[in-house]
Amino acid sequence: MLETRKLCGGWGPTLVVEDLNLQVAAGETVAIVGRNGVGKSTLLELIVGRAQRRSGSILLAGGDIALLATHERARRGLGYVPQGREVFPSLTVAEHLQVAARPGDWTAPRVLELFPRLGERLASHGNQLSGGEQQMLAIARALLGNPRVLLMDEPFEGLAPIIVEHLVQSIRKIVQAGSLALLLVEQRVDIALDLSHRCIVMDRGRVVFEGRSGELAQDESRIAALMGLGH
Repeated sequence: MLETRKLCGGWGPTLVVEDLNLQVAAGETVAIVGRNGVGKSTLLELIVGRAQRRSGSILLAGGDIALLATHERARRGLGYVPQGREVFPSLTVAEHLQVAARPGDWTAPRVLELFPRLGERLASHGNQLSGGEQQMLAIARALLGNPRVLLMDEPFEGLAPIIVEHLVQSIRKIVQAGSLALLLVEQRVDIALDLSHRCIVMDRGRVVFEGRSGELAQDESRIAALMGLGH
C-alpha cells in the first residue's frame, strides 16, 4: 500500500534520510524506532511532502506520489498525525471534524465513539483542549479523511500515562479494523512493538534492522543493541 524506494531527502541542503526502502502492506502496522535525530520524523515529512525530496520514489497503492503537493497526496489516501498535533486554535472540535470529512467508513459518529471525550468538547476551540484531547482530535481528523495509509508521529509524546493507555487502546481498535495501513513513529519501543506487526530500526537516516515485532519484543538485549543503548 505504501512503498519508498531509495528515498533521499531532508531540509534545505541537509540530507537526513538516505537510500531508504520500506514497504507497508494493506492492513499492516509498521513501527519505526530509533534514537532521537536519526531521521524518523523527517521520513514521514518526506512521505507527506513537507520535507524536501532529493531522489527516490514514494508509491501509494502503486502510484508514484513523489511529485504531488501535500494536499494531493491526502486526496490520494494519505493521512497524517504530525508530531505536535497541529490542531487549529481558532476552530472548534466540531469544525475540525467537519473540515476534515471525506466519504468513507470513518464518519464523525464513528470517531466520536472511538473518542467519547471529543463528543463532550464539540464546542471547544483547539486552544482550549488539553494535550490528550488535542491528540485525540488530531487522530480523529486524520481518520475522517478516510486514508488508505495513516502516518503517526510520536502520538504519545508528552502525555500522562492514563491518557497514553487510552490512546493505545484506541489505536489498537483502529489497527484491528484492518481498513488501513499504519506507519507509526514512536520513541517508546515497548508500545511500538505492542501495536505493530513489523518493526524498522533507523540510524543515521537509514534502515539498520527490520523484523517481526513479536519476535523482537522477546529479545530485550537485541533491542538495546539496535537502539545503541548497549554501550
